[in-house]
Amino acid sequence: MNDSSDITAVCPGTYDPVTEGHLDIIRRAGAMFDRVVVGVVARSPRKDTLFSVDERIRFLEESLANDGNITVEAFDTLLVDFARKWGAKALVKGLRAISDFEYEFQMAQMNRKLAPDLETVYLMASPEYSFLSSSGVKEIAKYGGRVEDLVPAPVARRLAELFQ
Repeated sequence: MNDSSDITAVCPGTYDPVTEGHLDIIRRAGAMFDRVVVGVVARSPRKDTLFSVDERIRFLEESLANDGNITVEAFDTLLVDFARKWGAKALVKGLRAISDFEYEFQMAQMNRKLAPDLETVYLMASPEYSFLSSSGVKEIAKYGGRVEDLVPAPVARRLAELFQ
């Protein structure tokens, strides 16, 4: 799905909801790679989602509309199979703290076993987003806290609708 000279990376995640931290990592990856495919996990085996996959995709597409080399697509396969579909050479993940590393390290090793030609690249969270998580945003919104500076405006509006 890409020119053989282009280098494509996949940024996988549940994005439930997308945060400014996610967008920061995705855009930084966009500056490093010719194409970035944001892979939205359709059904997470680890957690239930608040937003439908269509809503999560819409939030991402609206937020990334001005980033021409970034595509958003849902997937419900093995991550390595999704990456192969796009001809990706790398998986890009963000790390906030050492606690993220343990899980991500295990996933990288499993992905390496399944697809030795696919590299995993970690980008450290920007300091202003190092505390930010989707679950934290949902909890703040649930109890009436302000999330406008943590998530894109459409996400903040939808959270307000859900938790009024």
